[in-house]
Amino acid sequence: MAGQQFQYDDSGNTFFYFLTSFVGLIVIPATYYLWPRDQNAEQLRLKSLRKVHGRCLWYRLRLMKSQQSIVPTLKKAALLFGWAVFLLLAYKVSKLDREYQEYNPYEVLNLDPGASLSEIKKQYRVLSLKFHPDKGGDESTFMRIAKAYAALTNEQSRQNWETYGNPDGPGATSFGIALPAWIVDQKNSMLVLLVYGLAFMVILPVVVGTWWYRSIRYSGDQILINTTQLFMHFMYKTPNMNMKRLAMVLTAAFEFDPRSNKDATIRPTDNIEVPQLIRELGNINVKKKEPPFCYPYSLKARVLVLAHLARMDVSEELDEDQRFVVRKSPALLQEMINVGCQLTMMANSRGGFHAPRLVTIENCMKLTQMIVQGLQESKSPLLQLPHFEEEHLRYCVSKKYKVRSLQDLVSLKDSDRRNMLRFLGEEKYDEVFAVLGSFPHITMDTKLQVLDDEDSNNITAGSIVTVTVTLTRKRMSEVFEKEQDSSTPCLTEEAATTEEAGDVSKTKTKVWQNKSKGAKKTAKSKKKKLTKKKATPAPAKTKQANGTVAGNVSTTTTTAVVKEEEDEVSDKGSESEEGEANKDSPSERDEDSDKQSDTEVDEMAGDDEEEWEALQQSIQRRERALLETKSKVTHPVYSIYFAEEKHEWWWLYIADRRDQTLVSMPYHVCTLKDTEEVELKFPAPSKTGNYQYSVILRSDSYLGLDQIKPLKLEVHEAKAMLDNHPQWDIPDTEEEDEEQEDSDGIEESEDDDEDND
Repeated sequence: MAGQQFQYDDSGNTFFYFLTSFVGLIVIPATYYLWPRDQNAEQLRLKSLRKVHGRCLWYRLRLMKSQQSIVPTLKKAALLFGWAVFLLLAYKVSKLDREYQEYNPYEVLNLDPGASLSEIKKQYRVLSLKFHPDKGGDESTFMRIAKAYAALTNEQSRQNWETYGNPDGPGATSFGIALPAWIVDQKNSMLVLLVYGLAFMVILPVVVGTWWYRSIRYSGDQILINTTQLFMHFMYKTPNMNMKRLAMVLTAAFEFDPRSNKDATIRPTDNIEVPQLIRELGNINVKKKEPPFCYPYSLKARVLVLAHLARMDVSEELDEDQRFVVRKSPALLQEMINVGCQLTMMANSRGGFHAPRLVTIENCMKLTQMIVQGLQESKSPLLQLPHFEEEHLRYCVSKKYKVRSLQDLVSLKDSDRRNMLRFLGEEKYDEVFAVLGSFPHITMDTKLQVLDDEDSNNITAGSIVTVTVTLTRKRMSEVFEKEQDSSTPCLTEEAATTEEAGDVSKTKTKVWQNKSKGAKKTAKSKKKKLTKKKATPAPAKTKQANGTVAGNVSTTTTTAVVKEEEDEVSDKGSESEEGEANKDSPSERDEDSDKQSDTEVDEMAGDDEEEWEALQQSIQRRERALLETKSKVTHPVYSIYFAEEKHEWWWLYIADRRDQTLVSMPYHVCTLKDTEEVELKFPAPSKTGNYQYSVILRSDSYLGLDQIKPLKLEVHEAKAMLDNHPQWDIPDTEEEDEEQEDSDGIEESEDDDEDND
């Protein structure tokens, strides 16, 4: 058996193949993932948002960052350098000589393949005279010539060449290692061992350990585990939190502690600037000694958050720290909501402690809106708009307009709106109009059903109820357009007259509606009035005494009474005749009943098919939703004082506002661009009766855009479980027949066996 030989690359040629492959495996994926996206596209996007979001803090910071950042340039330079090295190595590899070539004796002797034996001998003599060592030729070349001559003339050598590619027979298998030979040289052994030890015993463990230490400290949402435990402790301790207590718990998060987060900082100037802000803010529970609320990092973060809500100016150093705290706050509040939901589920399943109240979770949502918009809880939602100040609100809340919310401002006519906002110039008014038009207008449709049940509309005690909520987002500008379209007939020269005519028509319709209702009531109570008139003839005499008009009225009423009595008698007679006819024709009655039963069966079958199709469509939608990965980039939020670009997200949940409890856990809707369908599931109450719940939609970015829709639930008693299903109730006669058939079959098989024997 042939031996094996391992040899290193002395020439260094194969090492270039290895190096080229290694560099290519790094450069190609890095270019795909790290190459900076088109900066022009980002500039165009910012330019398109300038009209609406030009005054926002995050917009100005993003614009400055895109202009001053050199990171994209450095990325491009590094990637281009990598591609240059890769192309250089590829060029080097393409120029390498082929070291391993197939052995061909005809090429050695400079003969054409298939030459005759005489031609081979003749060529051998010529080359021997030229390259023989005794004649002054090269010995190695002569040995190659002799070997080629033997391979073509000697039968054994020729057979070895044709079989193994070598006239000498099978040789040793050599494996080339694409590393230079100096790596295994004894002189360089210490250096190589040092490099290997540094790479695999120092660098690799440090990298893995750092990654592991960071991963175990953070949750999946990149929140410190210690912070989550802190939130759980205080929510368990105080289930009912007001807004002040909630702000204290929020700012006690370990994300703001420099010992847990390197991004958080405590500056020497904080001892001067923070007390000054405390004096300006007023009472913020500074003297509270409960840890960790009394720690310096918590007090500083609380002061910065309250100053942000009050829209107070701070120094440049504190401004940077304030941006850091404000950017972190929405994610921390979302973690508080998740913790509240977990405690609620634990309380519902295990019991033994009080779950967080609904007001606590809703305060977390409100505080998120307040931080994004930089507004206190008691402030008007109109202050979210540009150019609106506290002194301007008196124009809005006056008795003439009574505008207290964004919806009130939208519902105003354009002329009234312009008149109310006359303190703004034309340019500022257009900006306010553009910003208000970009605000979201959500329509919410709900559908209540019990999936995977025979009757999806029948809610029984303990069943799983599914509320399908369809959210449709539109812009407030579309509401403006609809109002303008509806008000176009009034925007003529005779506006006042048309408005008066419209008011008169409205009053007329109301009178007409009242008349119709009165007519219906008189038609229903006609018999009662007739009996009263018969029983009390005295008023008729008085009317007759008044004159001829009274006499005419009395005669007309008597004739009407007689006619109505005749009509009633005729109706009764026709009913009796129909009853007799039905009694006389039982076959027709049976046919009618058969037709009715057939139509009922058809209707039931149609309803079942519709329910089945709806169920299949819902299953397909859920499967598509699981497979699709929607982007969380929806619509940028208009926030003047928030330091980071934020997108519109929503919370959707069902609550019992009377008991202040959650019925379904809040679903964080992060992908609502145009339309979104969300399924909320919860178990029906165990007791029968009528229940009044609320489907609540809350924004995590805007104040005053929350929606509450009532949800009525009628719970029926669950059907009793059947001990024996009807399909398993086999009559005794059928069992006896089956036993008899089995016995007959056995006897026939025995008779057949005897006949065969």
